[in-house]
Amino acid sequence: MDFFQILALIVPAAIVSAAPLILTALGGVLSERSGVVNIGLEGLMMFGAFIGAIFTHYGEQWGLGGGSPWMSFVVAIVAGALFAVPHAVASISLKADQVVSGVALNFLAAGLSIFLTKKLFGAGQTPDIQERIGKGDVPVLSKIPVIGDLLFSNAYSTSFVAVFLAFVVWYIIYKTPFGLRLRSVGEHPMAADTMGINVIKTRYISVIMGGAFAGLGGAIYVASIAGNFTGSTISGQGFMALAAMIFGKWHPLGAMGAALFFGLAQSLSITGEQIPLLKDIPDVYLLILPYVLTILALAGFVGRADAPKASGQPYEKGKR
Repeated sequence: MDFFQILALIVPAAIVSAAPLILTALGGVLSERSGVVNIGLEGLMMFGAFIGAIFTHYGEQWGLGGGSPWMSFVVAIVAGALFAVPHAVASISLKADQVVSGVALNFLAAGLSIFLTKKLFGAGQTPDIQERIGKGDVPVLSKIPVIGDLLFSNAYSTSFVAVFLAFVVWYIIYKTPFGLRLRSVGEHPMAADTMGINVIKTRYISVIMGGAFAGLGGAIYVASIAGNFTGSTISGQGFMALAAMIFGKWHPLGAMGAALFFGLAQSLSITGEQIPLLKDIPDVYLLILPYVLTILALAGFVGRADAPKASGQPYEKGKR
């Protein structure tokens, strides 16, 4: 197997694995840029995966065919947004500790999704979905020498959606009035309030939008990778997305790049057996590789990454 063949094996798998991480990391960027820490990305992603699995399953029964996963994505966006509301209320209105609130959200998502799965299906997992996101060649682009084979052949449409949304979020945060308000309440909420910006409203919108992105990330994970939902379907991916956000310095495109890096680590755990240099390495080392790289990345870079100055600080009008 030559170098190009190895790349052709690893790169597409890396992009597929990275798509849910990109979307969930974007949710974290939106929330934390407004000053609200969101440790609950894992729980939001898990609940989105649960919603994605059951609505794809029911969509198949309703005769929606290939439209079932796409319908589930819409429902997962709404479900993720609604599921983020308790965290927003606790963190913004009740001024609770944001880390504790996020951890509670993770426990709530795990317990609720597993409970509902057992109630609906009488088992610890949902039925396998038949209508999954399929692979396809991108017209014209797939014909480009070398790059076409790596990036645009046998590609999942959801991967391009994730990359496109990363640029959309970048544009919103850095090129729109709403983005300026969002960044201002995350850096200096009192100054923003003085200028007439509604700090509470802006933070609510940002946290709820972040929940929508994380819910979509979970649903896409089910439709493109997992194929069903169990209690272990989302097992650390939300925390990887959180690490990607920090590694990417709270920047949408930086978070996307970091998510692609972690997606590459995940793809090696899947494709390692087919690569000559990695096939003799015990499976357990390849499986833990993404988590080890996450720890190393944070240990090496988190000290050099500056979070928004008001991140994690509840805002009280009139208080310094």
